[in-house]
Amino acid sequence: MTDPYQFLRQVSLFAALSPEALQALAAGVAHLMLADGEELFAEGTPGDRAYVIQRGNLEIVKASGNQEVLLAVKGRGAVIGEMALLEDAPRSASVRARGETTLLAIEREALDELLARSPSAARALLQTVTRRLRHTQSQLQLTEKMAQLGALTAGVAHELNNPAAAMRRSAALLDEGVQAFVRASVELTRHDVTPEAVARHAAQPGNAEALDALARSDREMEVETWLEARGVEEPWEIASGLVDAGYDTDRLHAIGAKYDAPALNAVLAWVAARAQVEALLGEIDAGAAQISKIVEGLKSYSYLDRAPVQMVDIHGGLESALAVLRHRLEKGIAVDRHFAPDLPRVYGYGRELNQVWTNLLENAADAMDDEGTITLRTRREDDWIVVEIEDDGPGIPEAVQSRVFEPFFTTKAPGAGSGLGLNISYNAVIYKHNGAIELESQPGMTRFTVWLPLNFEDAGPLPAGVSAPASADGPDAMLQ
Repeated sequence: MTDPYQFLRQVSLFAALSPEALQALAAGVAHLMLADGEELFAEGTPGDRAYVIQRGNLEIVKASGNQEVLLAVKGRGAVIGEMALLEDAPRSASVRARGETTLLAIEREALDELLARSPSAARALLQTVTRRLRHTQSQLQLTEKMAQLGALTAGVAHELNNPAAAMRRSAALLDEGVQAFVRASVELTRHDVTPEAVARHAAQPGNAEALDALARSDREMEVETWLEARGVEEPWEIASGLVDAGYDTDRLHAIGAKYDAPALNAVLAWVAARAQVEALLGEIDAGAAQISKIVEGLKSYSYLDRAPVQMVDIHGGLESALAVLRHRLEKGIAVDRHFAPDLPRVYGYGRELNQVWTNLLENAADAMDDEGTITLRTRREDDWIVVEIEDDGPGIPEAVQSRVFEPFFTTKAPGAGSGLGLNISYNAVIYKHNGAIELESQPGMTRFTVWLPLNFEDAGPLPAGVSAPASADGPDAMLQ
């Protein structure tokens, strides 16, 4: 086994230590061996040691949504796990062996003494952490965007499924309905009655009356009884179609007065068949219109075929975000809108602002466990637009409210969130739009307030009493 002292001399973090300091550090390390796939530590667990890889490789993974993101693979000489010791914070990623791996474990007290005695070691550690932050943030931002794209795709697929399924059902029935209509038209000619004459005498009364289930059942029974009394064959087959078309016994009396019994049978069969075909075509048209509306909403949300910077409709963006998240909100979340009339558009990045609304709304839905009320408010204050997104969930603990905009910080369980949603929103509002985002939270109420200038390129000072949170970048972004 390699002498710890000789090995640590080759590690850049310890290279500038005096022989005495390095000897003291080497004397206190412990040897640790991991089998292939064995976990060194898990995300969310407390940190009590740092590690140096002596032989083999470690892979660093972070849970993001329902998947693991491989952040890096570290080999001989890499230092792992030191940030949790420095910050006294839980591990922000999991680490496991890739193949058999040998480590040197450094206790918290030994690392503290090392950094206190060696400025060069502190500088080397800072450079390591900075590189790690840039790489990790880039990786997780990409993963966050892919996860959001997946959620968006799932939501759109859910929204498209209902009208598409209705269109398929209607199309399957339409062939049978058309054949019935053709047969009814042929039967009319046998009684010397033309479809044109029936259309004049039995013109449909327009949209069918909206009936509840009980009233509709009663109406069908009345119509069926009327048809049966007049010798109409198989009255139960056409009674439903006649009710769908808006016919009741009074209207049927008017038609029955014009035709004898044999002809009446053919006439009513033709009327019912035509009503069925027109109803099915109406359902297909309604489904296509709904799909078109969903696609148009998706285009509006993503700002496809539009310039990155433009005049942005805030209310339209909020509604687009709500439409994208409808599959989440419809489970039990009510949306209460208090939109200012004639709210002016803002000059800004439409796609990024829609992402802000989506992140804030999705966080609210997560916090309320899909049950409660989200309240949206908009107003104008001088040259600023103010958007409030409030939920009646359990609230954010006061002790962590100052950290919610930090990258990788999350109050959710490991794997339930990447901790980048609010950080992305923070950057979009503050750095891209020269605005501000504020948080107020207590049990039963959490409110995010977004301040946007009418023109981010010519934004004046923030209104009195409004301030952007402290920078979301900093040591809290680091891993392990």
